[in-house]
Formats: sequence, C-alpha cells, structure tokens
Amino acid sequence: MNWMRLIAITLGAGVVSSLTDWIFAGDWIHKRFTYPEIWRQGAEGRAIALTSPLPFLTCGVFAYVAARLGIHSVPAALGFAGAVWMIGPLPLILTNAAFMKLHRVFVAFYATGWLIKLSVVGIAVGWLLH
Repeated sequence: MNWMRLIAITLGAGVVSSLTDWIFAGDWIHKRFTYPEIWRQGAEGRAIALTSPLPFLTCGVFAYVAARLGIHSVPAALGFAGAVWMIGPLPLILTNAAFMKLHRVFVAFYATGWLIKLSVVGIAVGWLLH
C-alpha cells in the first residue's frame, strides 16, 4: 500500500467532501428547510470545529479499507461507495427523519450529500490507488 497516495486521497477528498457537506447540508439548506426548534441556538463555531475533521476521517478510512479489499478501479470504488452509503448513512438519515422533525428537503439533500461525499472518495481511490 502506497501511504503517500493514501494521505493524498485523504486530504484531497477530505477537502472536497467538506465542501459537499457545506453545499448539501450547510447554511443555505439549513436556514430554509429546517425547523428552528430542532437546532441549538447561538454560535455554532465549537460544533463546526469539532466536526470539521470528520470528512477526513471518512475519506481516510474509506481509502484504507478499499486498498485492503483490493479495490483499484473507479467502477469498483464507486460500487463500494454506493454499498457503504446504503449500509450506513442512508438508513441512519432515514431513521432519524422518521423519528425526528426534519424537513423532507433537508433529508434529501443530506442523504445526497453523503452519497456524493462517498463517490468523491471512491473516484479518488479508483484513480489514485491503481
């Protein structure tokens, strides 16, 4: 396993997926398609600082597992990304939406953002780990 490529994938895909988080569940969606009583009021700086490393963790672990499984092509990595999405984020988001007051548009964008995040790292893995 080429550790430098793994680090490059983690950093590059982590930055891009952080932007997808901001686009698909960020300020614009959050202000228009959420219920204010659900979210904490006040400064969000601490929460943002605590969660900012998580896309890098997701991308790093995805790339490491893909490398260990021998996934080295873009189609295989995208298939793995779709499988991971259906195993983890999608059921979790839909379950949360069933039991918590979350706007349907927010749920759709949040789930789509996760699929795109995993697809971004899948493309990076398929492209750089061959």
